[in-house]
Amino acid sequence: MARILVPLAQGCEELEAVTIIDLLRRARLEVVSAGLDAGPITASRGTRLLPDLTLDEALKQDYDMIVLPGGLPGADHLDRDPRIRQALARTAENGGYIAAICAAPKVLVNAGMLSGHRATSFPGALDGLWTDDIALSDDPVVIDGRIITSRGPGTAIDFTLALIELLVGEEIRDRVEESLQRPAAHRG
Repeated sequence: MARILVPLAQGCEELEAVTIIDLLRRARLEVVSAGLDAGPITASRGTRLLPDLTLDEALKQDYDMIVLPGGLPGADHLDRDPRIRQALARTAENGGYIAAICAAPKVLVNAGMLSGHRATSFPGALDGLWTDDIALSDDPVVIDGRIITSRGPGTAIDFTLALIELLVGEEIRDRVEESLQRPAAHRG
């Protein structure tokens, strides 16, 4: 079974964080939510989230995928944490997937992981960053090799369903989507 790490930082976007964790667990994947620091996380709209572990505890394991929720200042906290960059590098070196939504693709830009790739993000989230060698897209979800990016809270379900399909296939992705009482996505 695939193991996925979802780091949670103070000020993360709660809709993205909860959607990612919930849908991946509905797909019966092993999801570890990890706080950058101990205790509850207060998300960008004041929702309090209780991570499974601290990041230090979580990083004692390897992961098949790391998914970074966005939101501000959450994405900035992820970007400034050297443990996040180390975990991303280790996961990528081991052939795992790297995913980021909303403002969190900035973490991938600053870690040099989007160079030569297609990507998307929340509009303006990458302004002022070196993106000349990144093919930026307005698509809701962009999959480029083992890197997956998405636009924001409104695309969180499509983003997470794409992650499920990559990890365990279209049949399970469709089962999860159907359980949401949502019409099958318009894949295109």
